[in-house]
Amino acid sequence: MHRPLRLTVDRTAIQENWRWLQDRAGVPAGAAVKADGYGLGARETAHALYQAGCRDFFVSTWAEADALGPLPLGASVVVLHGVGPKDVDASQTISARPCLNSVEQVARWKDIAPDRPCDVMIDTGMNRLGLRPTEIGALDGLEIDTLHSHLACADEDSPMNPMQLERFRAVASAVPAKRYALANSAGICLGRAYSFDLVRPGLSIYGGIPREEADGKIRNAVRVDAQVVQRRTIPAGESCGYGATYVAKEPTEAAILNIGYADGYLRSFSSRGSAFAGEFALPVLGRVSMDLIAVGVDAAPALREGDWVEIDYDLPSAAKQSGLSQYELLTTLGSRFERRWL
Repeated sequence: MHRPLRLTVDRTAIQENWRWLQDRAGVPAGAAVKADGYGLGARETAHALYQAGCRDFFVSTWAEADALGPLPLGASVVVLHGVGPKDVDASQTISARPCLNSVEQVARWKDIAPDRPCDVMIDTGMNRLGLRPTEIGALDGLEIDTLHSHLACADEDSPMNPMQLERFRAVASAVPAKRYALANSAGICLGRAYSFDLVRPGLSIYGGIPREEADGKIRNAVRVDAQVVQRRTIPAGESCGYGATYVAKEPTEAAILNIGYADGYLRSFSSRGSAFAGEFALPVLGRVSMDLIAVGVDAAPALREGDWVEIDYDLPSAAKQSGLSQYELLTTLGSRFERRWL
């Protein structure tokens, strides 16, 4: 069935981004493939990165681990949300290990799988998931593969970063584990002091720029294209779209494109986003609808129904246009796209 939306993923860009992150860190790099590979496809991403040398993959839930399917020899999958009361059966049948986040999860794992390795998350100041440093006594008797923590402000030059680093160093010196891991994509950019034994990049694998150190090093890996449904002329003085927020000052050529907020192209792009027909920039006119947007095409007189238009979805620039984070831009991309890997 024909789909009027295309999401094209550059496999080589994803692999090269991962290699740059690993080289920057100076230690092995895993890969966060949660949220279906940040919306691009977890299986495809994992297999592309395995070919590049990645062996550690991170998902949020056991359902995501199951959907990822079996990976080649030597690869491991970690479920970051741990093992809850309803996850016991899955944790015994799915080939993944949990990252334990609370005293309750530690006790549960000791009860159901005392001889199996696990990962553990330590909260060093983010107050999201993880055991407090004062709770590490509960870890006695566990076989810990990787002890983790997570930086709250790595995309900024924040005093939180060195504070969390020192807290994690203190815990790492007291808790035996095979490996220690702290840095995400932004944390890798902070320098090798944050690398420890393993890093966990996510956003930058997919083309996101978390800090200026990655600018010019990380390649955009995603292209979004939408098909023209109709071309029309908006008469001078008439409006376009819901709320009549755009009014044409003169007769304006417009193309109606087959994309909207149901596809993840959210209303924050209204009158702010843009698209491209070749080298010509096409501004979004008025509000984004559920399934449609209008773009000005005075600069592209040959554009017709059925033609394809590239949506400006370079992550840093699209984030500036929309006010959304680069994470949101990726993970909100909807199911109506034809996803293609090149």
